[in-house]
Amino acid sequence: MATTDSPAPEPALTLEPTPVGRPVADSLAGGTLGAAHLVFMVMAAVAPAAGAVALIPLSIALGVGVGTPGIFVVVALILLLFAVGFTRMVPYVRNAGAFYAFITRGLGGLAGLPAAYVALTAYLCVGTATLGALGYFANVTIDRFFGIDVPWWLCCAVAMVIVGLLGYLRITVAAGVLGAALLAEALAVLVLDVGILFQKGAGAFTLQSFAPSHVLAGSVGVGLIYGFSCFQGFEGTAIYAEEARDPDRTVPRATYGAVLLVGLFFVLTTWALIAGGGGEGAPAAALADPGNFAFGLSDTFVGHAWTDLLQVLIVTSSFAGVLAFHNAASRYLYALSRDGFMPRVLARTHPRHRSPTVAGYTSFAVMTGIMVGFAVAGLDPLTNLSTSLTGVGAVGILGLITATSLAVLIFFLRRRQYGWGYTVAPALATLGVGAATVLALSNYEAITGTTSTLINSLPWLHLVVIVAALAIGLWARSRRPARYAAMGATRIAE
Repeated sequence: MATTDSPAPEPALTLEPTPVGRPVADSLAGGTLGAAHLVFMVMAAVAPAAGAVALIPLSIALGVGVGTPGIFVVVALILLLFAVGFTRMVPYVRNAGAFYAFITRGLGGLAGLPAAYVALTAYLCVGTATLGALGYFANVTIDRFFGIDVPWWLCCAVAMVIVGLLGYLRITVAAGVLGAALLAEALAVLVLDVGILFQKGAGAFTLQSFAPSHVLAGSVGVGLIYGFSCFQGFEGTAIYAEEARDPDRTVPRATYGAVLLVGLFFVLTTWALIAGGGGEGAPAAALADPGNFAFGLSDTFVGHAWTDLLQVLIVTSSFAGVLAFHNAASRYLYALSRDGFMPRVLARTHPRHRSPTVAGYTSFAVMTGIMVGFAVAGLDPLTNLSTSLTGVGAVGILGLITATSLAVLIFFLRRRQYGWGYTVAPALATLGVGAATVLALSNYEAITGTTSTLINSLPWLHLVVIVAALAIGLWARSRRPARYAAMGATRIAE
């Protein structure tokens, strides 16, 4: 359906142009990242190797079993629908606080500001949860290879020092590191997939995995939760719009590319693990030992040496995830500070690297502080730290994607722009991701893997954050109207 009665694009709020070679004071490194950089950044946040080893076996065991590859197809299609409207709105919104800016433009400041604080909370939680997993896997890996029991918290501390350094440098340095880590871990898992294909044969890769009778069997809600969890971080392309080259083209290409690549990777890998696990018998095998399900298949179909490599790459995969979420949290802190909703000092950037240094220090301190608190309390990095914070971040991000899709729909309705990309796809995406958010809340124990009342009550933290942000927004609208009006404005020198 063609666009109907489409007015000319409304002018975006921008910074004043600056002379060539002299960036705007405290601005980010504009024109730095290409589409490949963005794909590396967001796919590193997805952490495909960690997802393949930790999440896919749980999805097979607790979700829809043999139909799990079909679930990943459904999730990818829903997120592609989201990407259609999301990318249509990119020319109107280019801000380091991606969700914050999108929701502000579509639903107003009293929705956008809470979204910014929820996004910040979610990224800090997911980043710290991933840090806990890194500490656990690093401890196990070092002990396995060298017989040394290095405390998990020390592994986390070393990793955070490196993360802090990379966050301090120009964003292209982090993108390069993330790209290398991503290629290594993806290759390691794909070799396992190919090994299963060669030894089991194409006949073991049954199309029943995509039949509705299997995709809709078992616990569909749990399957969708794990499916969306494996894509967590794909939405980060818009976070780097201020630092991208030609963002009107780069961000859409990276967003579509990330969804398609992540989707293909997990469909293929899930299909292979089911084939390697015995087809109909795979769910029982995964349930019996989900933590070692993928490693056992690697021993059988590729070899013990490859399993050792895969175990090392789980650590690097977790590290890449920590770095990616640290960068995302830093940019939300920076965006909120620049707009006057966080201490102004957080908007300072490095004079040469153009990185949000003070915001980066703050993200570093929060994530490290939470980790130290769990360590001092004698809690486990995986079953306590990672478990408790993963669900908080997952629910927050799902809710934000839902709100962003609704904001895109409302934005184009107000502009009287109708059609597939402007209204239909965003409406369908809102329904799809909204349903997943409800399922995540109603099956929250499946995310956390615990019956602890305390841990399973942590999503209420988002409600506290929303109430506090609403109070700040109402105060700004009444007492600082200019600041309120400029909330989430485009921040690219034209």
